[in-house]
Amino acid sequence: MGMLDWTEKSSAVLQQGGVIAPDERLPWPQTTVMGVQHVIAMFGSTVLAPLLMGFDPNIAILMSGIGTLIFFVITGGKVPSYLGSSFAFIGVVIAATAYAGKGANANIGVALGGIIACGAVYTLVGFIVQAVGTNWIERFMPPVVTGAVVAVIGLNLASIPVKNMAASNFDSWMQVVTFVSVALVAVMTRGMVQRLLILVGLILASVIYALLTNGLGWGKPIDVSGIANAAWVGMPNFTAPVFTANAMMLIVPVVIILVAENLGHIKAVTAMTGKNLDVYMGRAFIGDGVATMVSGSAGGTGVTTYAENIGVMAATKIYSTAVFVVAALIAVLLGFSPKFGALIQAIPLPVMGGVSIVVFGLIAIAGARIWVTNKVDFSDNKNLLVAAITLVLGTGDFTLKFGQFALGGIGTATFGAILLYALLNRKA
Repeated sequence: MGMLDWTEKSSAVLQQGGVIAPDERLPWPQTTVMGVQHVIAMFGSTVLAPLLMGFDPNIAILMSGIGTLIFFVITGGKVPSYLGSSFAFIGVVIAATAYAGKGANANIGVALGGIIACGAVYTLVGFIVQAVGTNWIERFMPPVVTGAVVAVIGLNLASIPVKNMAASNFDSWMQVVTFVSVALVAVMTRGMVQRLLILVGLILASVIYALLTNGLGWGKPIDVSGIANAAWVGMPNFTAPVFTANAMMLIVPVVIILVAENLGHIKAVTAMTGKNLDVYMGRAFIGDGVATMVSGSAGGTGVTTYAENIGVMAATKIYSTAVFVVAALIAVLLGFSPKFGALIQAIPLPVMGGVSIVVFGLIAIAGARIWVTNKVDFSDNKNLLVAAITLVLGTGDFTLKFGQFALGGIGTATFGAILLYALLNRKA
């Protein structure tokens, strides 16, 4: 019904320029161009996350498009957001599947079962928020907790590119070339190129890698035969989920990150648009949860609202949800292109490793940014100890075993931060 309402109104709220509100839209040609820009913005991260978990990037792109359409319908076209691959799942999926960091993940089905379970719990949280609001979330997860947990995700993953994605000294130097390329793009460029720092840096590093290997023979050359042989159009390789208690218990705690992430993103869009979107918070959680379940059921990653696309909205002042429908449809089309998938798979592993170092570092810094933005007081021993203990638990991959079940670093850090804060925050 929500989508019908929006469609009926869309012709009445056509705008030619200026600030475009969520329930307004530009003419369709301009809307389409904006949709392409949002696809480019989400592309790097939405493709990188599945590669780091051994998932099929074609499926991830396809499910990001389908997930965004699901989110649009459930929120009634009121919340401008693109749903891409969530990095919060990477650590727990690697732990649940014992993935080594190269090629396809042989135990992907087990991870998918956990992702679906996480989506179900997330959806349940959405219904609770719809009924009673978000105050209880903010009480259990204040900025000192969410900042620490987000930082831990990046720090816990640090060893993957450093230990597993460089087989030789040449590969290690190519990782350096890659993260320096990304850093130079971030600092030396402006506008849309700067916003696409990960993608542009990755392309630049891949070109340098090709010159040094295919050209000078210094390392393993890039194999482009897969790209040439792949069809332009074809069905993705769907994978069925497998439900095991161990994997589900490992992966479900990610819901805490998704809730905190989505809460922050919607508050950011509220601040930018001047429209109070808090009333749609429950529906946004439900939309994200259902999209995660649908993605997991087909072989895709868990999804989340994307800060990259919020950045594009902030730069363009175009908040129209119609733009995200266009972006989602483009992503669905890309998902049905094996040639696109082969192009992604041809990216050299050391280049992916260098990009991973940047991305995981940015995740860690995003946690610290939460502390700075919310002016967390570290002269208060309660905040100091919660943050300090959480960071070391997660970074050191502190593991607790309960019979056959093992709770790894991200899990112990997440629950530890929440429980420790609750314990230390009790009024005397």
